[in-house]
Amino acid sequence: MANTKNAQKAARKAVKRTLINKSRLSRIRSFVRQVEDAIKSGDSDAALAALKAAEPELMRGASKGVIHKNAAARKVSRLTRRAKAVGTKAAAAK
Repeated sequence: MANTKNAQKAARKAVKRTLINKSRLSRIRSFVRQVEDAIKSGDSDAALAALKAAEPELMRGASKGVIHKNAAARKVSRLTRRAKAVGTKAAAAK
């Protein structure tokens, strides 16, 4: 248990920040999952639309310190590459 008023307040703030960060991380994961699902379904338009919605969420999470900036950039890069490949695979299969 915190011994000083300062430490008690810091502990209270940590609890609040933890809830906010968990919420943000959950939101990021949900948006990424939507992109993954669209890619798996093979729908190029849906994948690109989901990616367009997910990218700002990932970057917002990076700017807020929920995930590392490079991790967010890497995730966006990989998802973008996969989402663009969905269209070419569908065209090649026809």
